[in-house]
Amino acid sequence: MTPTTPHRRPVRAHAGDAGSATLEVAILTPALLLLLALVVFAGRVQVAAGAVEHAAAVAAREASLTRTAGAARTAATTAATIDLDGQDLRCATSTVTVDTAGFARPLGSGSHVTATVTCTVSIADLAIPGLPGTRTLTATATSPLDRYRAR
Repeated sequence: MTPTTPHRRPVRAHAGDAGSATLEVAILTPALLLLLALVVFAGRVQVAAGAVEHAAAVAAREASLTRTAGAARTAATTAATIDLDGQDLRCATSTVTVDTAGFARPLGSGSHVTATVTCTVSIADLAIPGLPGTRTLTATATSPLDRYRAR
């Protein structure tokens, strides 16, 4: 004969905790959504900063290929605008500043052209409390001018 054990009903250890998981989720959900929005914000700013840096490099390179300071400014502005549009970066305001002092240096001396691109990006659609609605990003790039090319 085998010994039998009496059937026991399961005892709830924490009978007063009913509904506590729902309350915890209700409290943690806004905090997790805010954390997710901050990650999206950081990613968007980083991608935009990379796009502005690339536009500055393209603008400096295009300016260095021209023969006059005026043409350099025009080429740099056009190249930066096209590059920012091509990277789908919508700047509320953007400026391209080109330092063309290198064009005044005599042939045979090392000189360069510098382009600075500034872009104000709107991040208001994220609606994160405490963060500004826009972010201004600035990047500068330098490209050498050919020493022996007529300017």
